[in-house]
Amino acid sequence: MGLKIDGSYGEGGGQILRTSLALSAILHQPIEITNIRAKRNRPGLRPQHLTGVRALAKVSQADLRGDALGSTSLAFSPRQIISGRYTFDVAEEARSGSAGATSLLFQTLALPLAYGPESSEVTLRGGTHVPWSPPFQYLAEVFLPLLGRLGYRANLELERWGWYPIGGGVVHLGVEPLTKLQPITLGERGRLKAIKGLSATSNLPSHVAERQARRAEGRLKALGLPVEMEVTQAPSLGQGSFLFLLALSEEGIGGFSSLGARGKRAEVVADEAVDDLIRYLDSGCAIEEHLADQLIPFLALAGGNSSFTTSRISQHLLTNIWVARYFLPVKFIVEGEEGSPGAVKVIHGNG
Repeated sequence: MGLKIDGSYGEGGGQILRTSLALSAILHQPIEITNIRAKRNRPGLRPQHLTGVRALAKVSQADLRGDALGSTSLAFSPRQIISGRYTFDVAEEARSGSAGATSLLFQTLALPLAYGPESSEVTLRGGTHVPWSPPFQYLAEVFLPLLGRLGYRANLELERWGWYPIGGGVVHLGVEPLTKLQPITLGERGRLKAIKGLSATSNLPSHVAERQARRAEGRLKALGLPVEMEVTQAPSLGQGSFLFLLALSEEGIGGFSSLGARGKRAEVVADEAVDDLIRYLDSGCAIEEHLADQLIPFLALAGGNSSFTTSRISQHLLTNIWVARYFLPVKFIVEGEEGSPGAVKVIHGNG
């Protein structure tokens, strides 16, 4: 009998859908999700969500009901995960070209594919640097390296950047079969070792990327922080600008980014990413808020107790914990208030 999940709980967005589908496929647990994305301006399945649903259904040989644009309910009954070569394109589920996020497809597929019998190679087409989703660099340079400490092995390659609104980006994902997820302890961040920055633009005047880099580098150096900036012109079908900052510490890791937009000054793009980085460093915590919520399903499946400190306890984090507890007999202890720095303990069995 399928688990019934209320998609309006907590942050009420697509994360409940993605985490539920991933755990359903791994645990061979049929699910029914209602009120999908109920708290968003446009509720129901958008092209990137529908692509993720159908992609995971293909990978896990699942029976589906309710897979349509705008649908607010879904029934998903998986069989077994099939390793192999796949291509998934967000634009195929849209009425025209789409910048639906490839990173959200990644979040749906990356963990289940590791439970397949062999390695898999997946090409994802859509937006690689779009609002309300992790950019490619975050997944490749922050998320996957940290997952490597848990024993998860995957790689990402960026063939072409995809900006809002036309998308057209191409990402290649390779996932190795998983032996066992290991627990992890991330307490204090430790000494800051380096800050690496990337300022990128596509089909815009070169001074835009240079101004973004100059502003970020100037602010960070004024604080006495070590920073190395790279400026690049990114291959893309569309126009866009982006600044990414990677903070590497003895124990912690964090990624911070900002996207340009029409009428948004390059200096503002830089300031947004720098401000987020400084808040993280000031907290003294090991990981930032986005990494915290994305780690939850991995730690819930790991063979042992884990703990981490995070610069901000977000509603996304609390919602992902709620979903994980639906599927698995694991206990979460959250220390701290929502919106503030805190800590999370993940306890398996009677630990």
